[in-house]
Amino acid sequence: MGALTEFLNHMDWQGMLLFLMSAVACLICLTIHELAHGLMARQLGDPTAKVNGRLTLNPLAHIDWVGLFLLLTVGVGWAKPVPVDMRNFRNPKAGMAATALAGPIANFLLALVCICLGGFVLRDGMGRVWSAYALLFLCQLAVLNVGLGVFNLIPIPPLDGSRVVSAFLPDRAYLWLMKRERFLIVAVVLLAWSGLLGGPLEAAIAWVMKAMCHVTGFPFAIMEFYFF
Repeated sequence: MGALTEFLNHMDWQGMLLFLMSAVACLICLTIHELAHGLMARQLGDPTAKVNGRLTLNPLAHIDWVGLFLLLTVGVGWAKPVPVDMRNFRNPKAGMAATALAGPIANFLLALVCICLGGFVLRDGMGRVWSAYALLFLCQLAVLNVGLGVFNLIPIPPLDGSRVVSAFLPDRAYLWLMKRERFLIVAVVLLAWSGLLGGPLEAAIAWVMKAMCHVTGFPFAIMEFYFF
């Protein structure tokens, strides 16, 4: 019992809490991203995501554990792709582009909601025990959502941005990319690990966050202090 008590006394509880907050924030933004893909696909006539049980807020249905690990450690990650059958769309390429855009747009909207809630905590909740942690969590969730949205708009297969750009390609080139996108994910991972994406990606995230803070009236200096 003495050893256990000593271990608990030396446990970094605050560090553990911050890590759990990061993990929960990652699960939320990945789940919303994938759910948005599935909902848009269904709206456009493709029931594949629903048939495969992906129209759910249960994060276990969406999480790719390697992607989650990279998001927690490197800041760039992904979830299991929502299955989509483009043959069910009236216009397959346009349907895929709209389905792809739904994920980043959902992340940006959730980030705006988090910033607005953060402003409420900043105005009416400061001074209470929970307020500092709530504000940090909301800011972290906002930054992660913007980061996931911006990252997925990069036009490299299989990221969402590639599907938008590919909609303007000839059918032959489009099909060629679709067949090889599983291999191109290796290039995305290598770019993330190499740090080549770090500077431009961080600058883009900061620009979007600054714009959202300006629109909502939330002080960007708080975001800058914690994350930039």
